[in-house]
Amino acid sequence: MRKLWKAGMVYVTIAAMLMGCGQAETDMQEKETTEESVQKEMGTQSGEKAPVEEAAPEAVAAVPGEVSLEGAVEILLSDTEITVNGETAPADEAAAVYTANDIVYYEAGKDFTYGEGTAEDEHTAEEAASHTVVHITQAGTYVVSGKLSAGQIAIDLGDGAEENPEAVVTLILNGVDINCSVAPGVIFYEVYECGDKDNATKDVDTSKAGANVIIADGSVNNVTGSYVARIYKSVELNEAQTAVVDSKKLHKYDAAFYSKMTMNVNGGAKGTGILNIQAENEGLDSELHLTINGGNINITAGNDGINTNEDGVSVTTVNDGTLTILVDGATGEGDGIDSNGWLVINGGTVISSACAFSGDAGIDSDMGIHINGGTVAATGNMLDHIAESAQNYAVFAFAGRQLGGTTYTVKNTNGDAVGEWTPINDFTYLIISSPELVEGTYNVWANDKQLAARTGGNGIGVRLGMGDQLPEGMTPPEGMEPPEGMTLPEGMTPPEGMTPPEGMELPEGMTPPEGMELPEGELPQGMERPQGDRMQQGQADGELSTEFEITAGGSYFSNVSAIVKMELDKQLHN
Repeated sequence: MRKLWKAGMVYVTIAAMLMGCGQAETDMQEKETTEESVQKEMGTQSGEKAPVEEAAPEAVAAVPGEVSLEGAVEILLSDTEITVNGETAPADEAAAVYTANDIVYYEAGKDFTYGEGTAEDEHTAEEAASHTVVHITQAGTYVVSGKLSAGQIAIDLGDGAEENPEAVVTLILNGVDINCSVAPGVIFYEVYECGDKDNATKDVDTSKAGANVIIADGSVNNVTGSYVARIYKSVELNEAQTAVVDSKKLHKYDAAFYSKMTMNVNGGAKGTGILNIQAENEGLDSELHLTINGGNINITAGNDGINTNEDGVSVTTVNDGTLTILVDGATGEGDGIDSNGWLVINGGTVISSACAFSGDAGIDSDMGIHINGGTVAATGNMLDHIAESAQNYAVFAFAGRQLGGTTYTVKNTNGDAVGEWTPINDFTYLIISSPELVEGTYNVWANDKQLAARTGGNGIGVRLGMGDQLPEGMTPPEGMEPPEGMTLPEGMTPPEGMTPPEGMELPEGMTPPEGMELPEGELPQGMERPQGDRMQQGQADGELSTEFEITAGGSYFSNVSAIVKMELDKQLHN
């Protein structure tokens, strides 16, 4: 993890919507912050109080679908005075909401027994002390609005909360602007954990999670945040007492918006609220499960846009809403969505762009990606395994690097556009899915250039990342085996000064960056010295076709490239 903070905030809107699935209406009218106006916007329903030990008398627990604002606590942020239900927020730690200057951060000047951070991860005590932390300590519903130029919202219901089904907090964002330069801008520490790590499946139910966020209708919310590198709780040193050989974690929070427990993110009744996340490292993270049920969420991240990080267990689920992710490459890598377990897309709109110059994917999952509904357009430089899905999808593996800013259009045989989008980042893989993508024949255009794919021969070119498999139901051409290790996309060179990791292969036809040489003698298994241009070889080996046949399930198209009309005419008439 590198910290390369770029001054200012860049909010990127990707014009990437498949027709027939419009973006949720955005109501930019001036917001009211009274309880009455919030109730009107949210379309409140009745709910039951669920107090926990020492809970605030007026706090009301809520879960998705059962939102109640009766007795909700209203927090108004300000750089001069933070109020709770109209009164100045106390400094009393026994209060349901209190403020303090005690943010968790990676402190500068510590030795190797403190943690795993580098100088780039460190912050001074003075910088940390300039941040105000708004602590929420008791179960309930909290409506937050206002601006905090240096601070954090931290939810922690204390020891035992993880196992207490009543330890539930619903945080309603109703026009917040939070900036935190040393840690996440919003963080859930201890609340109820509804997930079961021992019986993980992709069909997890997170409705009873203790961490819940609602993006209020008509509101625009900005969360700009940093991260906290790993800080040790305890260490075991080597015999010479010069290095850590084992350790236990006290803190490590990678994202601008972070939860240690399963988290739900929801929209209001109309789905018009907006949450913009600007992240120095990762964007929106949960240590176990993350479910997105609505709202308009725009993430610009230096690393993964979304990450759920329990290996083989975590499930990232998208049921509704509009999710737009851009990895800006500030750390040199990053998937759009990275689930260490499953990724399940059931509805909504997902537009996800991985880092432009690293071997990362627009959508990535260790246990399988399932696309069952909604609209998906994901771009990156690696293709991850897409498992059995209920909705048709198509994967386009391009013969060379595609430049961001080009508009791609899918047209049916009548010439009607059924999909159009403009990826921001460069990429080599494009994945699309939509209810409009029915079985049939389509043409694909990049601006005014028609695209074609090679069929037959050995022109197929699915490049796989480390540990990945060929797509389900797909076999490599005779005599072709996916190389061991990780390959950079064809035609792509690593960033200046970057050396490919040990065991990483350069693709055929690619020359190493200036100053980097291939080793002499025998090369690692699966690696060959450059033998000309692979794209030209693919053209010689297969036939050119501008017809993209979508079949039920997944359709894969390789060596996709723009064609020259003369070349097409020549081949069609031969």
